[in-house]
Amino acid sequence: MQPQWVPTEQDIADARITDFAKFVEARTGVAAPDYATLWQWSVDDIAGFWHAVWDYFELGEVAGEVLPSSEMPGAQWFPGTRLNYVDQIVRQFRTDRPAIVAVAEDTPTREVSWVELIDYSTALARTLRSMGVRAGDRVAGYLPNIPEAVIAFLATASIGAVWSACGQDYSPKAALDRLGQLEPTVLITADGYRFGGKAHDKRDDIAALQAGLGTLRGTIAVSQLGFDVPDATPWRDAIAHDEAAPAVISTEAVDFDHPLWIVFSSGTTGLPKGIVHGHGGVLLEHLKAVALQSDIGPDDTFFWYTSPSWMMWNFQIAGLLVGATIVCYDGSPTYPAPDALWRIAAETRATVLGTSPGYVLACIKAGAVPRAEHDLSALRTVGITGASLPTSSAVWLGENTGEHVQVSSISGGTDVVSAFLGGVRTVPAWPGELSARFLGAAVEAFDGTGQPVRNEVGELVITKPMPSMPVRFWQDPDGKRYHEAYFDMYPGIWRHGDWITITDRNSIVVHGRSDSTLNRHGVRMGSADIYQSVEALPEIAEALVIGAEQPDGGYWMPLFVVLAPGAELTDELKTRINTTIRTEVSPRHVPDEILIAPGIPHTRTGKKLEVPIKKLFQGADPTRVVERSAVDNPDLLDWYATLRPNTGA
Repeated sequence: MQPQWVPTEQDIADARITDFAKFVEARTGVAAPDYATLWQWSVDDIAGFWHAVWDYFELGEVAGEVLPSSEMPGAQWFPGTRLNYVDQIVRQFRTDRPAIVAVAEDTPTREVSWVELIDYSTALARTLRSMGVRAGDRVAGYLPNIPEAVIAFLATASIGAVWSACGQDYSPKAALDRLGQLEPTVLITADGYRFGGKAHDKRDDIAALQAGLGTLRGTIAVSQLGFDVPDATPWRDAIAHDEAAPAVISTEAVDFDHPLWIVFSSGTTGLPKGIVHGHGGVLLEHLKAVALQSDIGPDDTFFWYTSPSWMMWNFQIAGLLVGATIVCYDGSPTYPAPDALWRIAAETRATVLGTSPGYVLACIKAGAVPRAEHDLSALRTVGITGASLPTSSAVWLGENTGEHVQVSSISGGTDVVSAFLGGVRTVPAWPGELSARFLGAAVEAFDGTGQPVRNEVGELVITKPMPSMPVRFWQDPDGKRYHEAYFDMYPGIWRHGDWITITDRNSIVVHGRSDSTLNRHGVRMGSADIYQSVEALPEIAEALVIGAEQPDGGYWMPLFVVLAPGAELTDELKTRINTTIRTEVSPRHVPDEILIAPGIPHTRTGKKLEVPIKKLFQGADPTRVVERSAVDNPDLLDWYATLRPNTGA
């Protein structure tokens, strides 16, 4: 196979990672003439590598050892070293270009300067303190992807409080399932958002959140739609400050592992798990991933289509760590036309655009030709995540975005709020593959016996710690749930839940999830949320939802229902099921099809067999996906085995 993109000598010479390699050689004597050599050193000497990253970005003094204990779980990073994530953003202050460009469907594009970013964050931090927020307290966000969400996070983090958010497409119940666990002190929200040409008034949902969050001392509300939110401090008052006296934000120095934010798992097996990340680990990992791996710097405009519900929102903020301009888009990727993201990229002069395989496939089906219809001359890289990018889609991107645009698929997770695998500015890109393992990520593919394999499918594992691995799970005092999530299969080694193949040229093919997490259009979702809403309907005895990646890059998400006695799956019932999911969970959880099933197979302990059924839909041998003796009704497997996507029952 020929590579689809090959770096030029100038690309390699100009890349930040090339400069870092020179820094490493001067510091350690280790020569790294190519990326593979640099990667190998980075995982052979984990402590030395991360100390080099710390010093390369001039983050200050290290109080002691970098990694006194590398045991997983429980690795200790930079004990005694104190910092604040926000300080690195403040250091990037500039006046020659904006910090944030805000794009919305039906309102003019606006810019937030670095002066405004810091002034507003400083003023909001002062307001939060006046509401009683202190280091370690939680501040909850229920917001669209707008600059105010970024400012709210920075204000929260600056005082050592802990940020956690979800988008407003989540119902109050789904939001409470997440944010309610945290007992937040303050809620920061907006009166609503726009999507697909429609305004969504969220005032009633906000009232439900306020009622459900019994620990709140206050609410701050942004007016997006022109409404006032009852019992809330208006945003304009919360950020009021003396414009004649530019603010100098006062940050709270915290321990390296002090909680920065809490992001949530998909909730596949119950309430979503709150994943706690620390200031120092996120800072180091994001500087590495954004500057060294993605080659984003102060001359770049970084636009990733995302929402505060997804870790890519957190990842995009990292553009500010290197002085880049980030783009916040509140709206649909396909409104008013399927090529909306390409139009926004052209208008904002984005150099790095991030999207999903599902969006690319939608553009292909719509006959879009981005390079012919939009001025993408500034575009250098198209990032892809959320699912595997098929070869055909990668080729289409190469042919339809620009002469020398790098297609950079990345793969990681909410768990580390970053990527393990992806593109590098100094390594070729092959269609359908990810170029390399990221620096400091000791990724291997393990077979069923726990041995590393090449050129064959294996479990993605991480054999050495990374600083952005979770500090802990929320409400998991003994670490039991944390251990079960990653370390039960291979003791002392992180199992991530992806099937991958590492090739002889060190590129990687990602085959999809090996667990039951739903992952549609780059947004991970949990089946538990769907079951809770659908199975409450009197006509539904039980339900099963599966998300299966397809060879063409599509994603088939059917909902199987077992009907209660006397019930019929009428069009009216299908509409009610979809409406229930849309209103009680989110529009993204609405299935592609609703099919009647004779029953739902379970393990002997009652767990639905989501993963084996998914494998059947992806063409696996029915005799090998699960041990039939372990199934409560093994004959049901034969019924599911007869189905293939889009063929019906």
